[in-house]
Amino acid sequence: MSLIKSISGIRGTIGGRPGDNLTPLDAVQFASAYGTWLQDKFSNKNLKVVIGRDARLSGPMIQNIVQNTLTGLGIDVVDLGLSTTPTVEMAVTGLQADGGIILTASHNPKQWNALKLLNDRGEFLSATDGQKLLDIIAKNDFNYAEVDDLGRIETKSNGYIDEHIAAILSMDEVQTDAIKKAGFKVVVDAINSTGGLAIPKLLEALNVSYDCLFCDVSGNFQHDPEPLEKNLQDIMQRVAETRADLGIVVDPDVDRLALIDENGQMFGEEYTLVAVADYILSKNPGNTVSNLSSSRALKDLSDRYGVQYYKAKTGEVNVVKKMREINAVIGGEGNGGVIYPKLHAGRDALLGIALILSYLAESAQSLSALRQTYPSYFMSKNKLTVTRGFDLESVIAYFTEKYKDAEIDTQDGLRIDFNDSWVQVRKSNTEPIIRIYSEARSQEQAEKLAYDMITEIKKKFL
Repeated sequence: MSLIKSISGIRGTIGGRPGDNLTPLDAVQFASAYGTWLQDKFSNKNLKVVIGRDARLSGPMIQNIVQNTLTGLGIDVVDLGLSTTPTVEMAVTGLQADGGIILTASHNPKQWNALKLLNDRGEFLSATDGQKLLDIIAKNDFNYAEVDDLGRIETKSNGYIDEHIAAILSMDEVQTDAIKKAGFKVVVDAINSTGGLAIPKLLEALNVSYDCLFCDVSGNFQHDPEPLEKNLQDIMQRVAETRADLGIVVDPDVDRLALIDENGQMFGEEYTLVAVADYILSKNPGNTVSNLSSSRALKDLSDRYGVQYYKAKTGEVNVVKKMREINAVIGGEGNGGVIYPKLHAGRDALLGIALILSYLAESAQSLSALRQTYPSYFMSKNKLTVTRGFDLESVIAYFTEKYKDAEIDTQDGLRIDFNDSWVQVRKSNTEPIIRIYSEARSQEQAEKLAYDMITEIKKKFL
């Protein structure tokens, strides 16, 4: 069984039986519920929804089903076709739509797909709205339009990518002239998805020379799409061989950004947000936010600038909510997700690329030199497959008692902070697994923290 329904949307593997995997019937049901939720929210209004997708093989099939389900409800659709998650988020407000759907399973392998749902602000649904949608699904009570009231489909051939890039380049923080003069040479790994469309357009607009790996937008992912070091050996080697200034890596829907330094070494996915925040805070100091699974390095940076750092639950919607509550200047997630609300309230790898290049051009330093200015933390990211009945609350209660003298945070699973390290266990929002993350001053210490937690969980709870 590989179908996950949550307040964030629906995600699963293609094929199989309805209710067990992501089948056409499941896509119809979820799209119907989303359209019905919009109709309940905006009564007596002609509704418009923006839809875009990444390049995975099931995308055209799922998109045709979803958008025709919406037109069957009498809702108009703007079809962006191949696009990126941050582009669709911006298109919702830019096209004055009432909502949006992104068809992408993000970092999951090609057999997965998902419906990620947006409100009229181009942001993921809140927990309250997500629960309303799940309640509609439980009732299975949909009222489709009669023939004269069917919705229409409008196609935008460029996927709104040109408009997205134009908005990025118009920002004062993006130093277009300095980047053009710097003569950067980069290597790009776009995992054969829509980054292969969007990133070359951005780099060409900035006169950046690039060598593109896996940019054919075929949806045939050439490696595991999660941008972790073990999956990025090809681009790491290419950057070193070609003496490029840096490597740029994105996931299939282009909301996560990982960097490779000029020596072919990982900059550290956790440090993408730290570096962008450093650049932004140098110009506009203010509060920062990252989730509980992110590195302490952002807190250290915030302390350096004399600004307040806040933690949020994992998930873009939770980070955005916290950022809005405390009026954060910059925030995001340690998985390479940069959120700069001055442009829009969503993770955006394209914006992250432009800001990193601006920082390097302004400071005239290499990526490896920039990395040396930040504290060295090492993370271990692990996962365990669990059954549907896994009781995380019992795990939390057990370790809370065991480590009662440490700093305990239970707003997102369980995080235990020690003097110079921490370990967290939480359920994934997107897969039938629990994630065990740890961070310490050495890789060995981080891995031991995770290993000890995993071993004890297996022994007592699995």
